Amino acid sequence: MLDFDTAQDRLIQAAVRPTRSERIPVAQALGRIVATNVHATIAIPPADNSAMDGYAIRFADVEAGTRLPIQQRCYAGDVPEDLKPGHAIRLFTGSLMPAGADTVVIQENCSEDNEHVVFQTTPVLHAHVRIKGEDMSQDKTIILKGKALNSGHIAMLASQGITEIDVYPIPKIGILTTGDELAQPGQPLQVGQIYNSNAPMLSVLVQQLNAQVHMTRHAKDTLQDIQDALTALCAECDLVLTVGGVSVGDKDLVKPAIEGLGGEMNLWKVLMKPGKPVALAHIGDTPIVGLPGNPVSSYAVFTLMVSPMIRVLQGRRHAMPRVFYGKLESNKTFRDSREEFIRVQARADVDGFIYLTPHEQQGSAIISSLAWATGLARIPVNTDINNGDTVAYYDFKHWGF
Repeated sequence: MLDFDTAQDRLIQAAVRPTRSERIPVAQALGRIVATNVHATIAIPPADNSAMDGYAIRFADVEAGTRLPIQQRCYAGDVPEDLKPGHAIRLFTGSLMPAGADTVVIQENCSEDNEHVVFQTTPVLHAHVRIKGEDMSQDKTIILKGKALNSGHIAMLASQGITEIDVYPIPKIGILTTGDELAQPGQPLQVGQIYNSNAPMLSVLVQQLNAQVHMTRHAKDTLQDIQDALTALCAECDLVLTVGGVSVGDKDLVKPAIEGLGGEMNLWKVLMKPGKPVALAHIGDTPIVGLPGNPVSSYAVFTLMVSPMIRVLQGRRHAMPRVFYGKLESNKTFRDSREEFIRVQARADVDGFIYLTPHEQQGSAIISSLAWATGLARIPVNTDINNGDTVAYYDFKHWGF
């Protein structure tokens, strides 16, 4: 069995970064991965303007008690006159700064009298002036290649007048579940059957990462049925996830099915809990990850090992999300001969530390713990971990999106 870190790295290395891109409307680009560095085509703001409602002045002309004639009233979108010495121009938020003005005095510190303005305080030089390019200077790199676009990026692109952007294609993910004991949700259960929760669970996990579930198949526990499904999936998908059938039971046929199709097994079994029966293989150029059949184990392996693979396939700059650290809150001592990833709820205290409370039932059959947990805490192999000890914390919000 491989140790967890080595296995995780092998899966990441098995994913191939995209080489082609496509151009799409910015309005449809949320969550997409930028394929080139994006540069500012204009300065933002494009000209000096007022940050507040007030009066544009020459700083040297004004002190507390000064009274100046109002030369002009200039609204946002208007072009102001050049400011005459000893005058003020009434401005509003976003109004262009007049040539010759260097300061804005906010209206709260002024009073008007017969087309004159009286300044009640001495101004501060350059106060309330937005300088041309102070947000984005022309030609500045504003978005780096490999970034996942969020609403803030969309705002920046729109402010630049950019309507289309080059992004990487969305990876196509295939899902294959196996097992004669599985029934599809919505169908009546027969004796000895359970519902197939892995397929919808994995579909949502894939979609949360903004990848595409291109094809889903369920195969009976026969070599031929599994091979037929694998052949169809590998022909159309960038990554195939199989669920179940990768252990050593009589009906664990995924491994022989892959080998029978000429596939190469690159990894089989990982020193982790839950999730020991993990496989990595290739059929042609298509990577295949064999996940454990237990939904809790499958969820953990997807979060920790498959999500970084999908990030590589998407072209993201960084495959590995951030790992946090928190203090365990438990009366139980955790220790195992395998690297263990326990389901925990995290809370941030006023002291700034993260505290992690384990779920009472850590068995791999406890599906309800997945909805309860906020992430996974890592318990090092053959190490006693007690209340108050600091452990690595894999937050689902970072590792699942």
